[in-house]
Amino acid sequence: MTLEEMAKQLGVSKSTVSRALSGKGRIGAETKKKIIAYAAEQGMFLPAAAGKDGGKRNIGVVFPSDIYINGNPYFQDCLLGICETASMMEYNVLLTTGTATDITEIQKLVEQEKVDGLILTRSLVGDKALKYLTDADFPVGITGVCDLDKVIQVDTDNKAAVEKLMSILIGEGFRKFALIVEDLTYHVNRSRYDGFFNALLKNGIPEKEQVIYTGNLRVEQLDSMLHNLMARKVECVICGDDVVCTRIMSKLQSEGYRIPRDIAIASLYDSQNLNCFTPAVTAVKVLSRQVGSMVAKQVIHCLQGKEYERRVVIDHEILLRKSTKRKIGE
Repeated sequence: MTLEEMAKQLGVSKSTVSRALSGKGRIGAETKKKIIAYAAEQGMFLPAAAGKDGGKRNIGVVFPSDIYINGNPYFQDCLLGICETASMMEYNVLLTTGTATDITEIQKLVEQEKVDGLILTRSLVGDKALKYLTDADFPVGITGVCDLDKVIQVDTDNKAAVEKLMSILIGEGFRKFALIVEDLTYHVNRSRYDGFFNALLKNGIPEKEQVIYTGNLRVEQLDSMLHNLMARKVECVICGDDVVCTRIMSKLQSEGYRIPRDIAIASLYDSQNLNCFTPAVTAVKVLSRQVGSMVAKQVIHCLQGKEYERRVVIDHEILLRKSTKRKIGE
């Protein structure tokens, strides 16, 4: 539960909730008591939680190093949820980065005993960091899924979300798709990829007629990709995430194509990156802030020896917008 959600339930402002839980700033005694009692019922506030030195305990959050290049809002939203929940449960958050091959910074946090638990914000196939942490029996959670039972996993059912979106589009009459999804070593991309093909199978759409692009999408590829999409008479482009969608949408519009009259487009992740486009882009909305909040709560409960959930699935929403409307005026 976030500060905003708690404030809404209690009928107070977010700042009032924050002051009550942090003990900073003026607030009425009765209001403070009410907020703390409610937070305690939700398992979100434990005033006695403290480290060996009597201060707050620490959890580490690991960002992929490439987010500083792509500027993916998902990770910032997750971090906001993590930080809000950690603060309410009296834990500090320490940030670091890692790659598929370099987990040096993660090892430092663990071996120098700087954190009590870790949260990874990207899950990889054959994840080196997860193997290191589970082999060491170190408490760890991810905003994603993996095949390791020891790991706390919180995510949206991306495969089901893609199946649902595709089934809706197929119901609208689309038959020829292009799927553009990048690195399939990311569990999220693999889930989306599988969901795409599951939807084709369930709806009797031939796989061989679809256009598939995987791997890193480079700027120099866009011209030839766009030519191929049109030559193959693709009706709808399914972009693996908002970053891919931004590149494809921008290229289509710069070349003068009318969306959706000439070609439709949808994103398998919605973010503010897509807000600048007209028409508005059909997308899958993931509650990434709630994902961050939930994984922090489960990891901290694990650290405190309380009951916690190993796997939590957060709801998603399909946002049908004008970028996939087949008839003008719809």
